[in-house]
Amino acid sequence: MTDAELRQRALKVVPGGMYGHLNAALFAPGFPQFFERGEGCRQWDVDGREYIDFMCSWGPVVLGHRHPRVEEAAARQAALGDCLNGPGPIMVELAELLVDTVPSADWAMFSKNGTDATTQALMVARAATGRTKVLMAHGAYHGADPWCTPSPAGTTPNERADLVEFTYNSLESLEAAAATVEGDVAAIIVTPFKHDSFEDQELVEPAFARGARALADRLGAALVIDDVRAGFRVDLRGSWEPYGVRPDLTAWSKAMANGYPIAAVTGTDALRGPAQTLYSTGSFWFSAVAMAAAKATIETLRDTDGIGAMERAGTQLREGLYAQAKSHGFVVNQTGPVTIPWLSFDGDADLSIAMWWSDACLRHGVYLHPWHNWFMSAAHTEADVARALEGTDQAFAETRAHFG
Repeated sequence: MTDAELRQRALKVVPGGMYGHLNAALFAPGFPQFFERGEGCRQWDVDGREYIDFMCSWGPVVLGHRHPRVEEAAARQAALGDCLNGPGPIMVELAELLVDTVPSADWAMFSKNGTDATTQALMVARAATGRTKVLMAHGAYHGADPWCTPSPAGTTPNERADLVEFTYNSLESLEAAAATVEGDVAAIIVTPFKHDSFEDQELVEPAFARGARALADRLGAALVIDDVRAGFRVDLRGSWEPYGVRPDLTAWSKAMANGYPIAAVTGTDALRGPAQTLYSTGSFWFSAVAMAAAKATIETLRDTDGIGAMERAGTQLREGLYAQAKSHGFVVNQTGPVTIPWLSFDGDADLSIAMWWSDACLRHGVYLHPWHNWFMSAAHTEADVARALEGTDQAFAETRAHFG
């Protein structure tokens, strides 16, 4: 069954044929919608085309597709049971691992999606403070529930009424936002760096990170780091740990289990009691297979210096792309950590060049994205990146020929 045939069939039984951030209609014309399989740092679509994968399933695959250690752990647990009348021992083992790994974590709670985790973290903050307002950076993505979805369709204004926006990396803006709701701030929620779609990424300024921590302390509010996207790709201890800034609550998901569905909230002892008061649950939240996969993933990243491997591959990719762009007469911006990179073309406000170039990359076997950040995995070897750079170089040449 071809991609085109599957799209036609899907139109009859799925609204629009596809929805959400995986909807290929949002990308360049050549992007496939349906995929057959993955192995290491490669994916194959249903038409049999092979790609070196720099999206890693939009972040979850951090060790490479079908990593043996993770698959073995998941299979062992599946042989015992997955969705049971209660969690398996693996839940305690995984929580212990998170507490041992993350300095700001004294406890952990589990769910399934990043949206679950960010929502749960704010519930804990509100339960702890008895307050309602949340300070959130303008344009930041924290999930797809009504309080945070980028699209207003199907939501009401009241569902966002308790959000007060500020400008990322501006302490002045953050302080001003807090002043408008003085005495009612439950939480400040931040991503560890600015990774809004369609815009160049922006690393956090250490003074902003420390200032956000200090403001939360002064207000008696919770500092919540949404590490759903960056967690386990920047620093295993938490993405702001290198700055000496520890949150009260952290939301985790994506790379946590190398593609198995799981999310977590970790928090400090001071918030253990409020966390106990929540009624926050789901029928599949305690499935043991994903927990076993998460434990194996985190241990493998720790034991093999997986983040170091991603940093080396990401640096090789970034340097290669800069040299290629220059040789073909393009000025590009490469932003974000090298483990979570993105490339944009200078002056390409409508992303027409980026869309054309990413489509050309696909034709040469390289899967990356024109308006969303990319992701490295520990499976990307020096040889894989070199092969990918052959494809991107051809794409730069074809893009220059097309645009003149």
